[in-house]
Amino acid sequence: LGVGGDTINQLVRQRSEEGIELLEEIDEDHGELAEGAQAPSVIRLVNELLLEAVKQQTSDVHIEPEERGLRIRFRMDGMLRVQPVPAEINHFYSAIVTRLKIMSHLNIAEKRLPQDGRIKLRVQGREVDVRVSIIPMLHGEGVVMRLLDKARMKFDLKHVGMPPSVSTIFRDLITLPHGIILVTGPTGSGKSTTLYSALNEIRDPTTKIITVEDPVEYHMDGISQIQVHSRIGLTFAAGLRSILRHDPDVVLIGEIRDGETAQAAIQASLTGHLVLSTLHTNDAPSALTRLIDLGIEPYLVSGSVEAILAQRLVRRLCVHCRERYCPDCQTRRVHQLPDDRPLYRAVGCRECRGTGYSGRVGIFELMTMNVRLRDLCSRKAPID
Repeated sequence: LGVGGDTINQLVRQRSEEGIELLEEIDEDHGELAEGAQAPSVIRLVNELLLEAVKQQTSDVHIEPEERGLRIRFRMDGMLRVQPVPAEINHFYSAIVTRLKIMSHLNIAEKRLPQDGRIKLRVQGREVDVRVSIIPMLHGEGVVMRLLDKARMKFDLKHVGMPPSVSTIFRDLITLPHGIILVTGPTGSGKSTTLYSALNEIRDPTTKIITVEDPVEYHMDGISQIQVHSRIGLTFAAGLRSILRHDPDVVLIGEIRDGETAQAAIQASLTGHLVLSTLHTNDAPSALTRLIDLGIEPYLVSGSVEAILAQRLVRRLCVHCRERYCPDCQTRRVHQLPDDRPLYRAVGCRECRGTGYSGRVGIFELMTMNVRLRDLCSRKAPID
């Protein structure tokens, strides 16, 4: 590969890898296949990339090969932002990918098939889990890393952003003895955080809680967590059927993806268990039709589902530079805004890196099942 340490050393800022530490031993002996990836300069470069991502509170790192070079993007506050990369680093792209494969215990010789792995780090005293996905692309292997910073995760319903009118009802729902509670929304909308916060709220020595997840994102004391392994037959549905013999009070299913899992979840709820899970739908009512589309009889859906929480994460205006303004009458009328309500818009400053936004806030839609909704569901009424 011809990686020259002096060359990369000039490209990487000399903010050394102190403060970043692998928490699992890795096999460094890969012979010629790993040539270049073991160079101290490449190791420093990868560590610097991970350190910078954590410092910028990045949720995902995208390393993308293109025809004319390498592109690195960080997803921050839900938006992808291109990171400046010296052109010379393009020559070391293969070494970077190989290094990440070594760190995540993947097959460094496999370049034709997708691979998924995991890296456990300690970054400046904080534990960070990195989920690594590598897939072959036209111009090389693409890498996406999802960063799960445990220090930043607060699994508390007080911190997920629910308004009091929603959180009060939701807290009552998660203490029900049986039934299904679904959380819906697109990828990255905070569904897992909401569910973990719910489990954290109800866990105690008198309650047996078991989860089936793919993957297990966060480890929680006092909760039995099962990792799905589809290749050996341990699917969501298979795991759920098995854990029902372990006398659980509450069951969390990471995601209802197919009819088999949906059927198992319904049966679990009807046999006296509280089931929490997620679905990918655009709103709360669509979750009911989604279950029916998966092959569940409408009367079973109406009899088992207790509530559906739909949520999104939206960017929050930067408090350092937001600008107050007065919208025109038509805007106020369309959005039903009172005349005396102040409105603000994004500007951009150094604190928010010129974006005008800093952080995100959740918005929620909670639909609880009542007699009328159960009747409509049983009759397969249209969503509208």
